[in-house]
Amino acid sequence: METLMTTDLSEEVVNRIAAGEIVQRPANALKELIENSLDAKATNIVITVKAGGLKYLQIQDNGSGIRYEDLEIVCERFTTSKLCTYDDLKDINTYGFRGEALASISHIAHLTILTKTATSKCAFKASYEDGKLKGPVKPCAGNIGTQITVEDLFYNVIARKKALRSPTEEYAHILDVVGGYAIHNSHVGFTLKKFGETTDMKTPVQSSVVENVRIIHGNNIARELMEIELKVPLLKLILKGYITNVNYSHKKGTMLLFINHRLVDSQAIRRAVDSIYSTYLPKNAHPFVYLSLELDPRNVDVNVHPTKHEVQFLYEEQIIENIKTCIEGKLLSCNSTRVMYTQARLPGATAVDEMVKKTTEAVKVYANNMVRANSDVQKIDKFFHAAPKPTEKDNKYDISVMVPKDFTKADRIPEDNNKNILPQIVVSVADNDNICNKTVNKIHDVTIVENYGNTSTGVNVNKEPNNADLNKSMVEEPPEKSPPKWKPHTAPKHANLNYIDPKESFKNRTFNYERVETKLTSIKQLRLDIENKCSVNLREILANLIFIACIDCNKSLIQHSTKLYLCDSTRLTEELFYETILYDFQNMGLIKLSNPLPLEELFLLGLSSQESEWNSELGDMKEMAQQMTEMLASKRSMLQEYFSLEISEQGELVSLPLLLDGHTPFLGALPTYVVRLVTEVNWESEKECFDTFSRQTAIFYSQPNPDPTKEIQMQEYRTQEHVIFPAIRKYFLPPSSFVSNGAILQIANLNDLYKVFERC
Repeated sequence: METLMTTDLSEEVVNRIAAGEIVQRPANALKELIENSLDAKATNIVITVKAGGLKYLQIQDNGSGIRYEDLEIVCERFTTSKLCTYDDLKDINTYGFRGEALASISHIAHLTILTKTATSKCAFKASYEDGKLKGPVKPCAGNIGTQITVEDLFYNVIARKKALRSPTEEYAHILDVVGGYAIHNSHVGFTLKKFGETTDMKTPVQSSVVENVRIIHGNNIARELMEIELKVPLLKLILKGYITNVNYSHKKGTMLLFINHRLVDSQAIRRAVDSIYSTYLPKNAHPFVYLSLELDPRNVDVNVHPTKHEVQFLYEEQIIENIKTCIEGKLLSCNSTRVMYTQARLPGATAVDEMVKKTTEAVKVYANNMVRANSDVQKIDKFFHAAPKPTEKDNKYDISVMVPKDFTKADRIPEDNNKNILPQIVVSVADNDNICNKTVNKIHDVTIVENYGNTSTGVNVNKEPNNADLNKSMVEEPPEKSPPKWKPHTAPKHANLNYIDPKESFKNRTFNYERVETKLTSIKQLRLDIENKCSVNLREILANLIFIACIDCNKSLIQHSTKLYLCDSTRLTEELFYETILYDFQNMGLIKLSNPLPLEELFLLGLSSQESEWNSELGDMKEMAQQMTEMLASKRSMLQEYFSLEISEQGELVSLPLLLDGHTPFLGALPTYVVRLVTEVNWESEKECFDTFSRQTAIFYSQPNPDPTKEIQMQEYRTQEHVIFPAIRKYFLPPSSFVSNGAILQIANLNDLYKVFERC
């Protein structure tokens, strides 16, 4: 008989076995890290994943951070700040309490922590292995909060790594975990993306449960949600949640259960909910259910499993019975609104015709509830008279500059100009309300080129346009050009007016080309500011607007549902371009000039337009123009890399950024624009520099052409209808300030108008 010897396991083996119980897959590790961020009062959490979290898993928050004194022991087992004695478990109100998460991760992966508290002067970075520091803690730059990076998960547990099926499946588990916590913690902004790729999920800060469900699971679920609430003082139970009505069902279904704000799984509650819905839904169909239970912590045992995914609580049968009663009562109250689906009739089933006729006659849609769905039907433009063909008397200008595609407007030289000089162009300088015309020498043969990689299209300006062709372009649709090598997906000229989910924006645009993902914190903060200031109600209106008509170059009418709105289109366009610059940072196309424009002459032209306000103490205007040229030319590398604004070594303007396909800025405002780049942009601070540069560029690009001629005005209107407003509809994130500053005003409501007409 063989005798078995017993030996004590080494600490390394014990820790690795324990780590395998806590971290079963990347989603478990991420769940622990998310809960730590929430315990630290973070309001924004960014998660980056590579290979399903096996190669790379990073979470960054803006919470309270980790003190420098705690970094040495933070990855040791049973190290926690959440409790001190076992009795503290009775009143535990934090996610973490075991002190094993970071320790377990460090035993089976390479762990790095970068953290900064509000009181520390700098951030600190530390790397860990097997619960111990690998080297000294290093001071470095960083934001307030904590960034934890987990690399090569299960690198020393080969059997566990091979047991995991695929990175795609692991990423799906991660998506479920992040989605669940984002819905429950709607006040916290969550971002989930794959390493080096576009963002897969992003929820705004201070959102709502329904809005986050719409972002994560789609509008089909969000529009069918019903809110439930229940309070049972005897059981110390508070229930809040959302469930789908009987119109929605899915083969798989989704159930999110939070007990005392902890994501858990309870088979008993799941079976109880399914038993209720089985009466209303087809066989093997399941609902979407989100339940948040708040129980007395003394009645809940969270220390059931190391993953904390399972809990046990007292009075389970009574609590489940109350939940069933609440859900069933809610479903019974909504059963009258159930949508019934009928089978398509077979050929020759004539008996159905009479039934359909009776049904349709009984349902009458009143005129005050009708909403126009196609903006091309009965447009206001139908009542405008066609622009008359220009005569020789009217055509007193020669076209000197032309813009690409179907745009044929340019600045013109008056015939009565008696100066006999080289070929000239007239540049209209617009400085707020002050518009004047100045002549620039030696700037000629200007062609504007839209550059997409190696593909470019342009129009030579030396050719005199035919008046008949010019008039024809105002009536016919512009010809479609061949697709460029790369360009953003923008709305077509006749945009599909189906419902657009308001969550669609710059944040989740898709592109046909590989984008450069910026790593600058300042740009990310500016983008976050835009998202935090976004008005959800205005986004809903603009995301599903129907364009009506342009009143003038600065005002437009749009419709949403049965309401009519007056828009300050210039202000909307400015904000759209401001957001475009920040979200397309380092990824903008080019509007290239065939002959570069001397910056010094542009500065001189811009300064001379303000000659009446010129202060003699500033010195000679020409010297000032030279200094401005040198200053802006010194920034040319940065301007070209970040904003596609190219300046040659000779101090000449070579190209401008292309912000929106089909839109070209009014070149008459170019001199004032370059002056403002020197005087209004804060070149000292990185964030302020990008912010003010983007704002001044947006102001320049949003200025309409002030030429009062009919052709130019109609061209401006076409640009707004077919280029600007489709982009606003799809991408624009309107700031909350637009609600009160008059940028968008409701001027009519169809239902109210009908009430007035009925009284008449």
